[in-house]
Amino acid sequence: MKRILITGGAGFIGSHLSEKLLNQGNDIICLDNFFTGSKDNIRHLIGNNKFELVRHDIIKEYLAEVDQIYNLACPASPIHYQYNPIKTIKTSVIGTINMLGLAKRCKASILQASTSEVYGDPKIHPQVESYWGNVNPIGIRSCYDEGKRCAETLMVDYHRQHKIKIKIARIFNTYGPKMALNDGRVISNFIIQALKNEPITVYGNGKQTRSFCYVDDLIEGLILLMNSSDDFIGPVNLGNPQEFTIEGIAKLIIELTNSNSNIVYKPLPQDDPIQREPDITLAKNQLNWSPTTDIKSGLLKTINYFHSILNI
Repeated sequence: MKRILITGGAGFIGSHLSEKLLNQGNDIICLDNFFTGSKDNIRHLIGNNKFELVRHDIIKEYLAEVDQIYNLACPASPIHYQYNPIKTIKTSVIGTINMLGLAKRCKASILQASTSEVYGDPKIHPQVESYWGNVNPIGIRSCYDEGKRCAETLMVDYHRQHKIKIKIARIFNTYGPKMALNDGRVISNFIIQALKNEPITVYGNGKQTRSFCYVDDLIEGLILLMNSSDDFIGPVNLGNPQEFTIEGIAKLIIELTNSNSNIVYKPLPQDDPIQREPDITLAKNQLNWSPTTDIKSGLLKTINYFHSILNI
């Protein structure tokens, strides 16, 4: 049993991680400022005496005695991280410094939830961890992309200088129950539009690709990474290497929801990447991890979730 701090613990991924680690018998401190997280995601855990919910923003110092820190705090969808870009980059930089300071004081292990966005609009495909990326430092997505890149730098420098036990996970597109209604990401947008029989909005010509990992598979990968050998720090890609066009996903969701929606096409946003697919060779070799949930099974579970909360 460990005492584990999860920042962003009431968010989409954080709430699944909180529940999983709690079920394994650990003491959980769930830290969230509720900008994108929701109490509804963790409400069923609040009565558990091993679960502690704290409203806190990691831009401010937080003190506790913990064994492990999962640093997931940061808005992750463009609609949310572009709402207040300065706050977004502060969360990634100042927040990560605060969490690394806590890890140093407690001698705790810390896992940084980085992102495939560190690769930008990649010039190699699929993306391997050794690729340095193709990122616009002054674009509308830069607050998130460069914030996460800087967070990786901080993690590695604290490891080199202070011998902090670190892990860096580069998370690719993830979906599943507990995604926010106003999340603004592909899967949630398409499912909500399809269930409402509204036009499905595809940006660009729909031929750009993404790889979608079901949340349960990602959670397993994060826990395996955190508890892996101390000499393996990452970064390591965690995602599903099966590649889909955006148009193809839209058509599949229309089929699975029996929707009457049609597809409408709008201009591609600035700096939106054309291809995104993880090479997960490193995760397979170091963690013995690969996703097991097929796209149809994962989408049906996610559709059922949105169907229940939309009361459609």
